[in-house]
Amino acid sequence: MTFDAIVVGLGALGSAAARALAAAGARVLGLEQFRLGHHRGASHDHARIIRRSYHTPAYVRLAGLAYRAWAELEWEAEERLVVTTGGLDLFPAHSAIPPGPYRSSLEACGVPYQWLDAAEVMRRWPAFRLDADVHGLWQADAGMVPAARGTELLQRLAVHHGASLRDQTPVTGVRDLGDAVEVRTAGGAWRAARLLLCADAWTNELLAPLGARLPLVVTQEQVSYFTPTDRAAFAVGRFPVWIWMDDPSFYGFPVWPGTALKAAQDIGGREVTARTRGFEPDPAASERLAGFLRARLPAALGAHASTTTCLYTLPPDRDFVLGPLPGHDRVLVALGAAHAFKFAPLLGRLLADLALHGGTQEDLRPFDPGRAALTAPAEPHYLV
Repeated sequence: MTFDAIVVGLGALGSAAARALAAAGARVLGLEQFRLGHHRGASHDHARIIRRSYHTPAYVRLAGLAYRAWAELEWEAEERLVVTTGGLDLFPAHSAIPPGPYRSSLEACGVPYQWLDAAEVMRRWPAFRLDADVHGLWQADAGMVPAARGTELLQRLAVHHGASLRDQTPVTGVRDLGDAVEVRTAGGAWRAARLLLCADAWTNELLAPLGARLPLVVTQEQVSYFTPTDRAAFAVGRFPVWIWMDDPSFYGFPVWPGTALKAAQDIGGREVTARTRGFEPDPAASERLAGFLRARLPAALGAHASTTTCLYTLPPDRDFVLGPLPGHDRVLVALGAAHAFKFAPLLGRLLADLALHGGTQEDLRPFDPGRAALTAPAEPHYLV
């Protein structure tokens, strides 16, 4: 069978792309090697942070478009998905992530924010214990979006628009035929005008038959849930999503959707592959997180409810990878660099535009698979 597009990998980005392609009238086949909604990648669990605060105006602008894309998804799904909590980026003195680019990028895009000293942060949110040299960047419409539920909705809408989604169907080979792309599985082969690889930690396995490889590092990360004694103090409406903007970096959520709050270290796990990763929590990582919470947010530590693992797939510059593979224009690569869930509905539409029209209204050149950071990588810089 021949399709307009085949999407390999049905996490958030692949599911969003399948939905956007099918909504545009394309014949779409989506292939997922595991069951839909599996826990082996990067799109499971309860929630992700959505925020406008980023280190470049380009990302701030994309974040604004992402909010619009989530609103469109909410309208189509007839379901509330964005939970506004406000967002607090905390910068200690001489932080590894400097606040200047964040402030100037928000200002360049006309996004309002407040720059708070430590005393004001602790006045507003008494649970924090901060040194006097810490400052907070408060942005009012930051919040949360549902991870597993959001991905499930994107898949349901893709099918509603006519996409064929097949799970438990691993891809065993990819061929660029010049005028089409062929994808092989144990059950047969399909051809399409465009192939979208949205396979995250499995990306290089799928690129290998094409003689291509990206300089990606895969790490095994984990998130923990705690039930604080005073749950009301951490409720949505009283407590924000927050990020500690230093190295190591930590982040956390209010209590949502049940009785526990989520917290984690950003990029603290060991290097693995998609096939060598494990599922048991790392005690050292758990202790690093607990130590941070004891020092900075002790009331959040509470009773440990659970810890789950996930994968980060990181280019050296931690920017997205979005676009045609050099030398294979019919093969599009999409990689979220472990911070793309908030952008997923938007990136799905942009990927559909690339596949169907060969370009988008947005400038995606900084994310090109052929950019210098990927073809001649320098020292990795993973903090965003």
